[in-house]
Amino acid sequence: MKRACVIGWPVEHSRSPIIHRYWLSLYGIDGAYEKEAVPPEAARDFMRSLKQHGYVGANVTLPHKLAALEAADVRDAAARAIGAANTLWLDGEGRLNASNTDAYGFMTNLAEQAPKWNEGGRPVMVLGAGGAARAILYGLFQGGASKVLLANRSRARAEELASNFPSRVEVVDWDTRNFAFEGCGLLVNTTSLGMTGQERLAVDLAALPTDAVVADIVYSPLETRLLADARERGNIAVDGLGMLLHQAAPGFERWFGVRPEVTPELRMHVIASLGAK
Repeated sequence: MKRACVIGWPVEHSRSPIIHRYWLSLYGIDGAYEKEAVPPEAARDFMRSLKQHGYVGANVTLPHKLAALEAADVRDAAARAIGAANTLWLDGEGRLNASNTDAYGFMTNLAEQAPKWNEGGRPVMVLGAGGAARAILYGLFQGGASKVLLANRSRARAEELASNFPSRVEVVDWDTRNFAFEGCGLLVNTTSLGMTGQERLAVDLAALPTDAVVADIVYSPLETRLLADARERGNIAVDGLGMLLHQAAPGFERWFGVRPEVTPELRMHVIASLGAK
């Protein structure tokens, strides 16, 4: 029986077991997916010894994504460009491979929910400058975006992120973010603002074109205030659950040999686990 896991500290919040166990049952695979709470000081050694722990691979969540990249023998282009890894697997030679599927998950969901997001080649506005923002910037440029405006509460952190994409990212002061929405074709929130238990994301969408797409990577609550406001004014709204589901598929295929489908039934299964309607 093949076994995979999610590694984090803490790890109880992870929704990965719900997704992967659903697919294991759906496809009739003799496999298992576990949770492994591993403290930071032990993370690298744990990942390097996945085989000894009985695992063929793993998902990696906070705060271990950098450690996962460093632990790997082989890093794919996405992991190298994003500077972090969320998916690990052992290849036929026993080498530890690392990938980052966050950009794939975001872009696949965006293309599915809003296929015309880049029509006209208008600028994209991204809020936040953390690890998720870096993954999404990588995905946006891979997907054809020509220019990204980036706003973060710490301008220095935004400028540091922008330096990884020379001449393609323009940093905007957080205090002027609402004015910068004018002319944008896509607005993406990559921060945790608006998440259950966090303070709300304070934005005014008045300057944003009503035919622009608004995406939020937060999935708890499923409909954030940002998305609710966007829908109310006629914008296409893309929630964060689709990104979560799609980023899981490549790892499942690596570990269990079946490319799983992201279906409405899976979405409803995960929504039920979130206690959302």
